[in-house]
Amino acid sequence: MKTWLKLFCVAAAWCSGATTFAAETKAYDVAAYIWPSYSDCPELRWAWPERMGEWERVRQAQPKFPGHKLPGLPLWGYVNEADRYVMEMQINAAADHGVNVFIYDWYWYDDRPFLENCLTNGYLKARNNDRVKFYLMWANHDVKYGWDVRNAWDSDTVLYQGAVSRAGFEKLAHHVIQRYLGQPSYYKLDDKPVFAIYDLNRFVQGLGGVEGAAAALAWFRAEAVKAGLNGVHLQCILRGNTYNLSGFDDSKTTLPQAEAIKRLKFDSITHYQFCHFLNVKNPMAQVVADAEAEWAKLAATYDIPYYPHISVGWDSNARFKELKPAIMTDNDPAQLAAALKKAKAYADSKPNQHPLITINAWNEWTEGSYLEPCTRYGYGYLEAVRSVFPPKKP
Repeated sequence: MKTWLKLFCVAAAWCSGATTFAAETKAYDVAAYIWPSYSDCPELRWAWPERMGEWERVRQAQPKFPGHKLPGLPLWGYVNEADRYVMEMQINAAADHGVNVFIYDWYWYDDRPFLENCLTNGYLKARNNDRVKFYLMWANHDVKYGWDVRNAWDSDTVLYQGAVSRAGFEKLAHHVIQRYLGQPSYYKLDDKPVFAIYDLNRFVQGLGGVEGAAAALAWFRAEAVKAGLNGVHLQCILRGNTYNLSGFDDSKTTLPQAEAIKRLKFDSITHYQFCHFLNVKNPMAQVVADAEAEWAKLAATYDIPYYPHISVGWDSNARFKELKPAIMTDNDPAQLAAALKKAKAYADSKPNQHPLITINAWNEWTEGSYLEPCTRYGYGYLEAVRSVFPPKKP
């Protein structure tokens, strides 16, 4: 009798507190961008000849002025992220600290994929990749010779073009559909695999204007349905709010970005980095306050969800000979936790949209923006994420 009474009391207490329990265990999707260059990249050995990818830049980085506090060094060492055992370790660390989605920067040049090794040989072969889902962000920007630190970064010499024609886009889309979108761990919104596009200008230019780009995206959705998917959730990565796009095919008509995004029928928007829309030459607290103001403007401007974005930091001096003075300061784990609380509050204020937060980045070491453990803060950044977004318990 006592045992049954005890069980009844526990059940009654649980039911009476069900609302509180549900609120405390609300699931958020915390998505960190991955820069997949920390392994040997055969197509980019001209820039990183030591065959360790961009770890070469991290290792060679030197302060640019007295008191210049370079980002920390990797606590895990210069690991090969195209190794499935390395990725299994990283997936566990991410999931244990509340990061449950990876957004892979994904490249396509000269009608073929680039920098796929980290994803295909690392993440997809990891036996625990069900713990952290993934989706692709097509990083469709140009590649210039400035990727090699020995050359001037602002050189106009373009090695690889980010824009693609309709024929090129169809080849790209078939590759993505066949190889990635049907993967069991591919991230979905409204039961549709998410595919993000980084540079809207380049995309529209390659397709001949907004009308051509809209037709290509409609075709992409239809092809995904033919492949047995429920379509594609298209996400646009915003890069500022003021520039215009070519309007209609080859005409010189211009179209504001918000109108172009509407006509292209994107499903959601977010950002990649604070530096793309804010003055990052400030303490982190100021940058985040500025970000909050921008989130409010975006919510009022667009009729599709904006998913709030937080960047861990910004200092890209490892990539240059000359000083790049735009450096975010005071971006310690405590400040990151404070920033993530604001992103969480924004997500909570939008109950009709999915609670997704994007973070730059998992491993942007040469931009001073990473969650991976470092020699300065240890696991501090990951612990900051866990303090705000504790992982969902089974």
